[in-house]
Amino acid sequence: MQHGPAVRRRKLGAELRALRARAGLTSGEAARLVGWHQSKVSRIETGSSGAKPSDVRLLLDAYGVDDDELRDLLLVLAGSQVGGREHWWHAYRGVLPPTYRDFISLESQAGAMRTLETSVVPGLLQTPAYARAVTRAAVGTVDEERLDALVEVRLARQDVLHAPRPLKLSAVLDEAVLRREVGGPEVMAEQLRRLLEAARLPQVRLQVLPFSAGAHVGITGPFVIFSFPSTSDLDVVVLDHMTSSLYLERKEDLRAYAEAFNSLRIHALSPEDSLDFIASLGDGA
Repeated sequence: MQHGPAVRRRKLGAELRALRARAGLTSGEAARLVGWHQSKVSRIETGSSGAKPSDVRLLLDAYGVDDDELRDLLLVLAGSQVGGREHWWHAYRGVLPPTYRDFISLESQAGAMRTLETSVVPGLLQTPAYARAVTRAAVGTVDEERLDALVEVRLARQDVLHAPRPLKLSAVLDEAVLRREVGGPEVMAEQLRRLLEAARLPQVRLQVLPFSAGAHVGITGPFVIFSFPSTSDLDVVVLDHMTSSLYLERKEDLRAYAEAFNSLRIHALSPEDSLDFIASLGDGA
């Protein structure tokens, strides 16, 4: 259980180690190819020291890795600007805590995201008014300029659902999410309509976990599972806390949360029935 940067270093190192082995090279041979001491390769592979994007490029070239998608993902883990472009969230560095930047970085490169939400609508599906009300409640007293910036970030994140290769989002929402009146009746009515629109997108699967389901495996709190298109070894579970986020990367943790999510989907309403349920709440809003 670690914070984002440590997880990224370990995952990057593990993947580079696997790619070296696949290329049939020892760590000493890899070091000689790129002009380093063997200890530097070892430190990078164990995650005990970070790797600069330029270091990662050298290793990937030495290992003959020409999968552009995998290269981009590993370079992002090393802090690179993919394609030479600055990450859009860099402009908000002054208002975003490091853990939030880590989360956005993972979200921007993930191929799929599974999430259980027990209190609020997922950020990727929030309307501007709902996002503003949630952000104001979460950060407390804050000046309007910073509030505006945080809302802009939340809305900008939603572009991953409409990218050329959109993020595949599977969300299970506890019924409490839909019944909690955030921002007032009009804001909630608009938000429910937004959920209905989003649920019809082919890349979005939305299910409601009704109160009638009783106690369930996710009752202890929300979680997110990120999966990546090139390798399952980079998958990660994210747990949010009041002041930080924790990242789980062990295979047994990933397996436990994947099984928990599958159980939640079984106990939740079907996507079709979930749409009907949300629509019925909207009719009464």
